[in-house]
Amino acid sequence: MTTTKRFGARYGRKTRAKFALVEAPMRTRQKCPHCNKMGVKRVALGIWECRKCHVSMTGKAYSLQ
Repeated sequence: MTTTKRFGARYGRKTRAKFALVEAPMRTRQKCPHCNKMGVKRVALGIWECRKCHVSMTGKAYSLQ
């Protein structure tokens, strides 16, 4: 199930498609610049944490890079 299915028929097709392009990479694990493993998850707006080496870092709001 995609994340935009929760909106149903609300907000329009184009808006939901744009939202899906932003939210999908944000929800996936990203590569850690310190240990080079796929373990970085978003903690809060602009705050990211690697689950492997436990390093917290700042980045963009929706992606680390």
